[in-house]
Amino acid sequence: MSREQERAELHRTIWTMANDLRGSVDGWDFKSYVLGMLFYRFISENLTTHVNRFERETGEVAV
Repeated sequence: MSREQERAELHRTIWTMANDLRGSVDGWDFKSYVLGMLFYRFISENLTTHVNRFERETGEVAV
């Protein structure tokens, strides 16, 4: 199986799983939930990066 075929199969599988999880929830409600989670992850990763950089620069470990 080529890399493109594997990627297409993965995409189909993820899409099917997302539809199963979403169930009968309205698409707009589901989108709001997913976008909120992505935003939370973005903020969390940036905060972690900022804290790690601060610890490296100061040599102190945040408690």
